[in-house]
Amino acid sequence: MSYSIRIATPDDAEPLLNIYAPYIKETAITMEYVVPSVEEFRGRIENTLKNYPYLVLENDGEILGYAYASKFHPRAAFALATESSIYLRTDAKGHGYGKALYAKLEEYLIKQNVLDINACIAYAKPDNTHLTNASIAFHEKIGYKLCCHFHDIGFKFKEWYDLVWMEKKLGEHTSEAKTFIPFPEIIK
Repeated sequence: MSYSIRIATPDDAEPLLNIYAPYIKETAITMEYVVPSVEEFRGRIENTLKNYPYLVLENDGEILGYAYASKFHPRAAFALATESSIYLRTDAKGHGYGKALYAKLEEYLIKQNVLDINACIAYAKPDNTHLTNASIAFHEKIGYKLCCHFHDIGFKFKEWYDLVWMEKKLGEHTSEAKTFIPFPEIIK
């Protein structure tokens, strides 16, 4: 298997949106209802890259998935915590691409002095046609731990879904916290 991981560019908006759109239209993995325009998605990539990594995985020049980090909370005390997101093309699941994307994402976040990475995951009770709990199992496999469970909080496809938060520690929490380093400063 020959693949590469690179930093996304705004020009990746359309192929990345093509990966994301089925998650909106067919699943409760994202609670977004409407597929954004390519322009809006381009703006999302640009805004993320101002502070955080946004990564693309390609195999033979074909984009198979992406992952990115975002601000966990706007308050200054949470500067060293992030939220992670990952989306793979349906036919790209089960090949280790997700694990590879997250490993690279974590590598960059550690350079940014991030100590905590958190994933917000929709939860079905029980699994249904719009959502399985495979994302929870995936995150557990790569070292995330369940830390919070909200019940009946997201409504999509005429059903209520739970939401769980999972966390992974990327570094040691000491009495002297380091300063967050924006992504552009670590890739100069």
